Amino acid sequence: MPATALPVLYSFRRCPYAMRARLALIASGQRCELREVVLKNKPAEMLAASPKATVPVLLTEDGTVLEQSLDVMLWALRRNDPLRWLQPGTGTLQDMLALVAICDDGFKPQLDRYKYPDRHADGGEPARERGAQFLRDLETRLSTSPHLTGAHATLADAAVMPFVRQFAMVEPAWFDAQPWPRLQAWLSGWTASDLFERAMHKYAPWKTGDAGVSFPPI
Repeated sequence: MPATALPVLYSFRRCPYAMRARLALIASGQRCELREVVLKNKPAEMLAASPKATVPVLLTEDGTVLEQSLDVMLWALRRNDPLRWLQPGTGTLQDMLALVAICDDGFKPQLDRYKYPDRHADGGEPARERGAQFLRDLETRLSTSPHLTGAHATLADAAVMPFVRQFAMVEPAWFDAQPWPRLQAWLSGWTASDLFERAMHKYAPWKTGDAGVSFPPI
């Protein structure tokens, strides 16, 4: 990649990992060349850069490959953080990363089992209940502040929200009936935000030889 080129982001708008990366890029104002991926037909260029074959994948200006969504978030926000996403109102950056790890390592497997019960012997309602414990913990956090780590949104909110959203979408009526008013309001605030709308803008799939699109959308 030429030294003057924009970073290249391979992404898929409905993937929660890719979603959190796009949210951080928008929050930081970091521009890149977005290449929207069709997961059933992943471009050879992406696979050559990252054989793990999952999104997001970011190729920085110097050719460094970032293969993990959290690495993309941190890379962008360490360059520019006007919304103070790396500065929680309570706790530290390490505390935020610990919360994200609980989401990724504990909650996400239960979400998968809940969403795809036919693929898992312990899926469906048992997985829903196990996942709900994490959501109860978030409700408790939100009882003392409007965001997960204080008065303003941070990396923790943006990293966790896409997975809570996906959980809520499995059975919306069930989710809405739970005694989690703060969590429900927090999620609604995110999904109704301009930031989320920009992150979820739909792009045509990228093909070899095409120019990527400039991201974030203006």
